[in-house]
Amino acid sequence: MSTSSTPKFGAIVLAAGKGTRMRSALPKVLHEIAGRPMLGHAIAVARQAGAAEILLVTSPDQDNVRAYADGLGCEIVHCLQEQQNGTGDAVRAALPVLPAGERVLVMFGDTPLMRAQVLQSLASCAEDIAVLGFEPQDAAAYGRIILDDNGAPQAIVEYKDADAATRAIGLCNGGAMGLSQNALADLLPKLSNDNAQGEYYLPDLVSLGVQSGRSSALIMADTQDTLGVDGRAGQAKAEKLMQQRLRAGFLDAGVAMQDPDSVFLSFDTQIAGDVTLEPHVKINPGVSIGAGTVIKSFSHLEGVVIGARAQIGPYARLRPGTIVEDEVKIGNFVETKKAHIGFGAKVSHLSYIGDAELGPEVNIGAGTITCNYDGFHKHITKIGAGAFVGSNSSLVAPVSIGAGAYLGSGTTLTNDVPDNALVVTRAPERVIEKWGTKFRNNNKGSE
Repeated sequence: MSTSSTPKFGAIVLAAGKGTRMRSALPKVLHEIAGRPMLGHAIAVARQAGAAEILLVTSPDQDNVRAYADGLGCEIVHCLQEQQNGTGDAVRAALPVLPAGERVLVMFGDTPLMRAQVLQSLASCAEDIAVLGFEPQDAAAYGRIILDDNGAPQAIVEYKDADAATRAIGLCNGGAMGLSQNALADLLPKLSNDNAQGEYYLPDLVSLGVQSGRSSALIMADTQDTLGVDGRAGQAKAEKLMQQRLRAGFLDAGVAMQDPDSVFLSFDTQIAGDVTLEPHVKINPGVSIGAGTVIKSFSHLEGVVIGARAQIGPYARLRPGTIVEDEVKIGNFVETKKAHIGFGAKVSHLSYIGDAELGPEVNIGAGTITCNYDGFHKHITKIGAGAFVGSNSSLVAPVSIGAGAYLGSGTTLTNDVPDNALVVTRAPERVIEKWGTKFRNNNKGSE
């Protein structure tokens, strides 16, 4: 096998499969791994590998797949496979719009663990046809790769079409292929559907290429790169492997995890060094965590930015739009949403802070809520630097609390508060002596 620097290439991503084994109305490639649809993983790794164009093959009824791809922020060329007649037929749908002269990378939208370096090896291979191979512990129903005496692929035989001797081969087809556009254009029309499934198999290009004097090469990968998701069990396996990969990367980068297997991360999670993730932390997409921060057990984060040396949880839920500055404390059973919490502020217990702006060193007492929704619209609560909000307070937005102000416990606030003022809204305390005795006597015999 000879290689060169990665040439300009186009990536054909096959995503037209129905995914009936998922038992879901959602197309298979839109099911998520680590918070991202499998198709998103495939397109991202193709771009990372250097693909100049992404040609997405879908079926006519997959409007939601095409809409998702168009929302990824890169140019997508859509190709329709009118009928599901095999992988060769799927590639045929993309060939007319492939820019002339480029090498072609064919990959699948349901292999979320594929690495960019593997795709680059396929794309940079100088042979006409580069085949991806792997050797699983259980070859099961994978297609088998047959090599010639020089170690070059001479055929790929699908399991259903293989005899016993071929099925005994341990080298399996990993699916992805790299091809010269000339070879692809020449060989694709020669594909036949005379096989067990009555489909046009893309791997048959290997034997057709050998027959026409085309060169071929084998690129090896591991079982994770080639793992295709074909049902819920496969999705769970891919999720587990992806989580292991993500955790390993962060552990190597200096993130502490007391029980890594109980921590769940997302594809885009950003964590600085010296962060501690306690057991049972769930991090959904859109989260960034600054250095020295501790995320305590059973906390759930999504769409939030957390500064350095903060303390979050346990049992905290930080929802999208939350910004937590350095040295903030968010404690037990606190929920935030679209809240900017300033330096050193404390929201320690049993509170809801939504659509709010908290200045530095603000203290929020236990049981405080920002009443941000009037049934039609959301409203903002603003709390100035150093303000103190007593426990069990309700802040009825829109409302503003000045810097250094104090709210007595149990305050229901409906008007703005000046700087350094004290607000108390509870009624004067009354003591009625012997009331309890009279109450019990009056109700004797009514149990």
